[in-house]
Amino acid sequence: MPWFSKKPRIAPTEPERDDKPSRMEGLWSKCDECAEIIYRQELEKALNVCPACGFHLQWPVRPRLEALVDPGSFQEADQELAPLDPLGFVDSKKYRDRLKTAARSIGERDAFVSGMGRIERHRVSLGCFVFDFMGGSMGSVVGEKVARVFERGADESCSVVIFSASGGARMQEGIFSLMQMAKTSAALSRFRQVRKPYISVMLNPTTGGVAASFAWLGDVVLAEPRALIGFAGPRVIEQTIRQKLPEGFQRSEFLLEHGMIDAIVQRKDMRPKVAQLLGLLG
Repeated sequence: MPWFSKKPRIAPTEPERDDKPSRMEGLWSKCDECAEIIYRQELEKALNVCPACGFHLQWPVRPRLEALVDPGSFQEADQELAPLDPLGFVDSKKYRDRLKTAARSIGERDAFVSGMGRIERHRVSLGCFVFDFMGGSMGSVVGEKVARVFERGADESCSVVIFSASGGARMQEGIFSLMQMAKTSAALSRFRQVRKPYISVMLNPTTGGVAASFAWLGDVVLAEPRALIGFAGPRVIEQTIRQKLPEGFQRSEFLLEHGMIDAIVQRKDMRPKVAQLLGLLG
């Protein structure tokens, strides 16, 4: 028997694992744009804007709404709505299991939070996508909640403000998801009859069926800096047309230059800018 086939006399031992969480765990964040390591408390004070490069990182929906509306004025609606699994969809995991996991980890029932509030005393019907919940994808419940934002605006004869951050239609719901594009656009059309403004704010990213429906139909369309906005992603477009896209293609700065959006607004300036528009148009 050759020497290299012999078993070792001393069995190897696995290194000891320390399952205790590190004291430093969760204290630091990494910028998606410049890879700068940032103290989380400092980042939260800056409204989740990187102090090194100014990139606007994802911002949880609750702090965003709290910073937008007048203190204590937000009244959430449609909290009882939760998505189902109409197709019994299964890929590498059951859709219903994905929903349970997302709801448990994020603390929201779906990818959209909506209600009524005031912005510098202007009464508004508003909603905001939760991108951390399955990429902010729009299923039947998200579409229903968006439609109800416009319906409440019509019933209350008040302005509408929606913050969009989504990868598009939720593939696990198939045609039920795609129907929401027409449904939300129809609700917006009915809202137009009250002649109140609809301000659409596009965050990073806003793509797919959300961008192709109500998100781009605002009376005023705003965006945060360097937000990715479009229908298909840039890699998909490049592979389809077999051409290299221009530098910064589908970023908010590129879209502003080409007349696709009305303004780019820093996160710290969003509340006064929206309030100013409501005062001028509402």
